[in-house]
Amino acid sequence: MDVELLEIRQHMGRFPPFDGLSDDLLDAIAEQVEVSYFKTGSSILALNDTLNDLCYIRSGAVEVYRSQGELYNRLGEGDIFGHFSLLRNHKVRLPAKAIEDTLLYFIPKAVFQRLCDEDEHFADFVELERPRLESAAEQQKKSNDMMVTRIRKLLTRYPVMVETSTSVQLAAQQMSDAQASALLVIKEGSDNPRYSFKDSEGQTWQMCGILTDSDFRTRIVAEGLSPQTSVGEVVSSRLITIQSDASVYEAMLTMLRSNVHHLPVLYRQRPVGVVHLSDIIRYETHSGLYLVSNIFNQSSVQGLARLAPDVRAAFVRMVQEGANSQMVGSALSTIGRSFTRRLLEMAEAELGPPPVPYCFMVNGSMARNEQSIVTDQDNALILSDEFNPEEHDDYFYALAKIVSDGLDACGYTYCKGDVMATNTQWRQPLSVWKGYFQDWMANPTPERLLHSSIFFDLDSCYGEDLFVETLQDLIAETAPKSPLFLAAMARNALNRTPPLGFFRTFVMEQDGKHNNSINLKRRGTAPMVDLVRIHALACGSKAQNSFQRLNDISKTQLLATGMSDKLSYAFEFLCMSRVRHQMIDLQEDRLPDNNIEPENVADSERHTLKDAFQVLSNAQKFLKFRYPMPAQRQGR
Repeated sequence: MDVELLEIRQHMGRFPPFDGLSDDLLDAIAEQVEVSYFKTGSSILALNDTLNDLCYIRSGAVEVYRSQGELYNRLGEGDIFGHFSLLRNHKVRLPAKAIEDTLLYFIPKAVFQRLCDEDEHFADFVELERPRLESAAEQQKKSNDMMVTRIRKLLTRYPVMVETSTSVQLAAQQMSDAQASALLVIKEGSDNPRYSFKDSEGQTWQMCGILTDSDFRTRIVAEGLSPQTSVGEVVSSRLITIQSDASVYEAMLTMLRSNVHHLPVLYRQRPVGVVHLSDIIRYETHSGLYLVSNIFNQSSVQGLARLAPDVRAAFVRMVQEGANSQMVGSALSTIGRSFTRRLLEMAEAELGPPPVPYCFMVNGSMARNEQSIVTDQDNALILSDEFNPEEHDDYFYALAKIVSDGLDACGYTYCKGDVMATNTQWRQPLSVWKGYFQDWMANPTPERLLHSSIFFDLDSCYGEDLFVETLQDLIAETAPKSPLFLAAMARNALNRTPPLGFFRTFVMEQDGKHNNSINLKRRGTAPMVDLVRIHALACGSKAQNSFQRLNDISKTQLLATGMSDKLSYAFEFLCMSRVRHQMIDLQEDRLPDNNIEPENVADSERHTLKDAFQVLSNAQKFLKFRYPMPAQRQGR
């Protein structure tokens, strides 16, 4: 192959969908392409012209338009166009013109057809109208089967449940018939709201405990009890549960910490299944088990702090082994929760039992299960309405101080905005928190919008889960009915825009320390999280994770069909670009950060990064139209 043809195939082989082609197919393209040059402003394709070639941009820039003249897309080096026409009737339906001096490779339709016939990835790319972004995100998923798994995915049936009056003999028969190794014991009524639920007929029940096959041996058979003994007489009141949307990691650490092998799974307060340790062990590596277990084996802050290198090593290993962003985010969030919970246990051991019930609430990325290796702490305390500041606040401030200082020692730096439970404002009874949230939504000032962007990602980390669930319910009920709040949040979300210039070039940071770089969090993942949160609030979603929120949004009419998928692909790619950059920083003994230099990114990834930013940019432009300011507000 001569030098010119070699240069053609090498250039095309850097960009999707050609980067996955065999050498034979790349040779076939290079040998048959025709090269054409177009001056700035000249037409390349006119509406309804006959098209017999796929167009590949070797250099320059091209704009593609809809039939009515509306801009459809702006393309650059390595992009293709014209494939929609080749797949249909060979008539141009999207005219194109050069907006810079442009060099094009024209690939004949016969070669194009061969590529579709012989390479499935190429066919998917062009036939399914799948841009680089979607293909890259799907490839990341395929590279690792170990997706982030919610514990509900492991459930294969509803739990076996018996009333407290049921005899142990009958209960054992029901367990045997269901081939179950545990059953849940319930009673009518509601003495404990935390474990009360309604069945499909509206009857209120309360879960009292769990009986396992081991319990039958040790508490009944070994004790020589009568087969007619009621299960209520032998069931333990100690009840360890987990919510259905918790991760497998969460279930694992709960079992390890509590030394149990069976774990009832709840959706809100309603039991939906029981998992056994053997059900989840295959989803976790031995190293993950060891790290989480080791956290709860520590008896001092110094011991916990010494595990920070293990966390970084686990992060690097996950990325190297092909984990996607959901897996990494979930694992790091679980590890962060483990540190927090162990510190709370140590604080209670030092200070004594809490004077009133409380919930330690986490916010931000940990609440969304999207934590990265570069993170600070965002947390708060929701206290029982029995809380009396004069009698109880010294205890809870001391508890919050132990946790906050301990987290900082473990690598979770203090929040620069002081969003921590050590701040009196964020250490309040449930009734005060309700007032906060209602006021933020009713009167959206800039300060309240800032609080909303932080606290509207919320999850329970320790204590009374019901306190956080009450706030989640309040948000889901109120936000969709608050157009002024949604409009204000939408406009606030436009303060951080993706770093795209007019010609799809990158706009670099110019802040001295990180000159000529792009902050992937500030300009990418953070504005995407803001955008998704607004749509989730509008549709009443109670999900906290951005991908789960997008699933909820896709079930509504808030966005055009397929838009939720595009946002999901873009978010995944941005997250993984950030994660891989941080992994490289750690491998090269640098402090990990969020800033990448585009010239150090491979050509194909750099182009896909532009696609992801473009999806974000388009979605941001739609926000102000989707959530307009109410008329009475505009008139003021």
